[in-house]
Amino acid sequence: MSDQLNRFLGDTPLRTIVKLVLVSLVVGFVMAFFGVFPMDILNGLHRFFLGLWYRGFEALGEVWSYLVIGATVVIPVFVILRILSYRR
Repeated sequence: MSDQLNRFLGDTPLRTIVKLVLVSLVVGFVMAFFGVFPMDILNGLHRFFLGLWYRGFEALGEVWSYLVIGATVVIPVFVILRILSYRR
């Protein structure tokens, strides 16, 4: 059981919790620095789904802009992580 849990978490539970706490602190600091709070994200999702309901599939055009905005962050991070892991 312990080996399965360690394999699922990628490390021991205590080390995984410590890593998650540290990453949460960094992400929380960055989000607060830029003025983005969890309720803003939830309100944005709420507005998106309300727009989808009221305007129909016209609101799906917003998905394209969300995809492009997200890709500007995700793709470079992915490439950097792959390059760094390739060196090992």
